[in-house]
Amino acid sequence: MNTDLNIAQTSSRPSFSKLFSIKSLSSRDILVFTATFILLVGALITVIQLQPAFEQLHLERINTFWGRLLIYVSIGLLAFKIIFLSFIFFLRLKYRPVQSVSNEKLPVLTVIVPAYNEGKLVWKTLHSLAGSHYPEDKVQIISIDDGSQDDTWAWMQKAKHDLGDRLSIFQQPKNKGKRHALYRGFKLGTGDVFVTVDSDSIVKTDTLRNLVSPFVVDSKCGAVAGNVQVLNNEKAMIPRMLNVSFAFSFEFTRSAQSQLGSVLCTPGALAAYRKEAVLNCLEDWMHQTFMGKTTDIGEDRAMTNMILKQGMPVRFQSNAIVLTNIPERYKNLYKMFIRWERSNVRENIKMSKFAFTNYREESKVGPRILLLNQWIKVIFAYPFMILMLVFIVLYPILFISSTLASILVFSSIPALFYAKSYNVGESLWIYCYSLFYIFSLFWITPYAIATASRRGWLTRDLPKKA
Repeated sequence: MNTDLNIAQTSSRPSFSKLFSIKSLSSRDILVFTATFILLVGALITVIQLQPAFEQLHLERINTFWGRLLIYVSIGLLAFKIIFLSFIFFLRLKYRPVQSVSNEKLPVLTVIVPAYNEGKLVWKTLHSLAGSHYPEDKVQIISIDDGSQDDTWAWMQKAKHDLGDRLSIFQQPKNKGKRHALYRGFKLGTGDVFVTVDSDSIVKTDTLRNLVSPFVVDSKCGAVAGNVQVLNNEKAMIPRMLNVSFAFSFEFTRSAQSQLGSVLCTPGALAAYRKEAVLNCLEDWMHQTFMGKTTDIGEDRAMTNMILKQGMPVRFQSNAIVLTNIPERYKNLYKMFIRWERSNVRENIKMSKFAFTNYREESKVGPRILLLNQWIKVIFAYPFMILMLVFIVLYPILFISSTLASILVFSSIPALFYAKSYNVGESLWIYCYSLFYIFSLFWITPYAIATASRRGWLTRDLPKKA
């Protein structure tokens, strides 16, 4: 059996010995961690030693209107973030995933796998789905090649040969975009629940049954988000860093959102939707526009918004795990983040149009707090970037030392979460990621805001020939 498929059979939780093992760390990893902590701890010591300079700067600012405004806004934002994190932490403590229901109660599924320039990966994805512990007579698997320019269609045909009638494959006449491929799948689907899976993702054997069980125990549930983990996290540094970041953003943050019935995004890598909820908004979703232009990105967040707008809860299942490939190079990574942030800006606007109406019977306070947190990041993106540049020019040592010291403090939250849940050694990557993000990806959100109306997937092109 293929190595990637073997991964899908393993448990999501590590053994006690693996939890505290550092054997998975190479000499390069240890060197990177050592350099990182020397830098961060050194910065903390510098901050302590420079307290007189910080106090002098504080006195200078408090004597001016703009200085006082900056201090008050900073204190207000810090207070909000502390309260918000405490709120999320409280919800996280209450969260429990729904356990799988019996085979008899499991709904009939249509699993849709859109593919574009994925090559052999789509074959692995389809085989992992076919290997699920789910009644075969209750699963319809559809894969759609969206006009790929490589051998994706050939690998889909091979999967069809291997799996027979369990798989239906279709080919778009030309590349139209992921939303078009999903739309075709939704139209062809006969199941009571639609499941979407990216063509570079591997599911575990119990993923599908865990993913759809909330629909059985809650007749109002409109959608369920899966738990995305990184597949290619063995060697390259970027995936290893993001593996820890993803664990926090998915397991921690979305489990809290799930308690409110308001998971803000059902990820493209793995999501499930009640058929009725999809059909209620399918045409609006397919023909969605932003600033007069047809939308071709953010199909997952858009669908989530439209289902939330119907008053249906959107849940998260931490036990429905999918492992997905993520970029290993900086250029592909920032392109992916730009696409995500553009979608975030667009859908925050869309959500704001209904979040403050009486759109559902349950309490609407929690979802509004989640939306407010989203908007704070967007609204203060430019002021923070300008302030950062100003402080780098005027007070470079004070700014850099305080920033690094802050990383040491605030990165400990996701580090502790990952260390407790998975592996102590690997949890240290979050400190490296925070450094990496602050100094090389800080521009993503401001740029995405300025270019929010632009179209294009950005990361699906084939490598150019030399």
